[in-house]
Amino acid sequence: MAPIKTCVVGVGLGGLTFHVPFVLALPHLFTLHAVMERNPAAPGGKLQARFGEQAAKGVTIHRSFDAVLADPEVELVVITTPSETHYELAKRALQAGKHVLVDKPVTAHFSQAQELGALAKSKNLVLYAFQNRRWDSDFLTLKKLLALPADHPKSLGTLFEFESRFDRFRTELKGTWKDLPLPANGLTYDLAAHTIDQVLVLFGRPQKITAMIENIRGLGSKEVDDCFTIYLHYPPRPAAKGLQPTSFTAVLRGHILSVRSSQIRYVVRGTQGTFLKYGVDVQEDQLKVIPSPAGIVQDQAYGVEPEDIWATVENVGPDGKVVKSVWPTTERGQYIKLFENVAAAISEGAEQLVKWEESAEVIELIELAYQSAREERTLPVPPRA
Repeated sequence: MAPIKTCVVGVGLGGLTFHVPFVLALPHLFTLHAVMERNPAAPGGKLQARFGEQAAKGVTIHRSFDAVLADPEVELVVITTPSETHYELAKRALQAGKHVLVDKPVTAHFSQAQELGALAKSKNLVLYAFQNRRWDSDFLTLKKLLALPADHPKSLGTLFEFESRFDRFRTELKGTWKDLPLPANGLTYDLAAHTIDQVLVLFGRPQKITAMIENIRGLGSKEVDDCFTIYLHYPPRPAAKGLQPTSFTAVLRGHILSVRSSQIRYVVRGTQGTFLKYGVDVQEDQLKVIPSPAGIVQDQAYGVEPEDIWATVENVGPDGKVVKSVWPTTERGQYIKLFENVAAAISEGAEQLVKWEESAEVIELIELAYQSAREERTLPVPPRA
């Protein structure tokens, strides 16, 4: 089928780093028909400034969302604008008969996400959430470790704690819309949207949730959080080797005042071992400086994690002693898989690898986390409807 004519709405860091490069890197699947930039400073706008005249050649610059919706050539709208706008823009695009890929957080409220899902279904349109970190190299590699049989020497055994972190050290505000007390702003919406999604992929829906969320620096509006700890409580898991069934908790953390040269990413503890990982997937840093989108496909170094941040696994050996070994990040980061699946869902009716209901569930849990923090109590997570 013909490439899908795509408009990327928003050409800030998100649009030019996480979306435009993949649309351009997959010309057999997508055509970058247009971008929305309200006040381009020069012909070709930010797209040309970032990727050159050839990349911007033939690309329409729409200056309003009304113009995007009125363009009959646009088949797919990619929404990468401030978080508070996601619901309204996605709704209008669906009503106009466009397929939609929307950045996370998909909405501010669970009810809004449900509404969008129902609207897309009623119009037989693809509505897709940009949960790109399902294709982080370390997450893909960790999934392989967790899939090992219990008798494998590097198996972690029965898990009792899974910790996932996105920590940073930043003592000042960024000076962007993310600092403002607007719907869906704050570190929890920004980063827990990723960590919750990964936990749901691995372990499914929890039974209870406990959260602590705050503005720990005391900068800007107190309503815009910069620190979170979220506990997702799961039912006990049967343990191996005659041990009693254990409780299982997923601990999700994001801290803005973490002074480290290499931040902790994962700590996974089980009855037979512990997995420890520092550093983050390299794709974001690579995409910020990549000279040509073709490098996503052609550059053998793209998505490959350096050995100095590979994980370690410590297991209890047959003699009862702890054995430490490296767990190599053998999987390449593959954000491109998300875009390939978006195209297949639109062109072929393929099953979505990121189902909209799953991303709506992320927003549901974020809202419950904020409620738990406000009320200072553990809340039950209602069974899936």
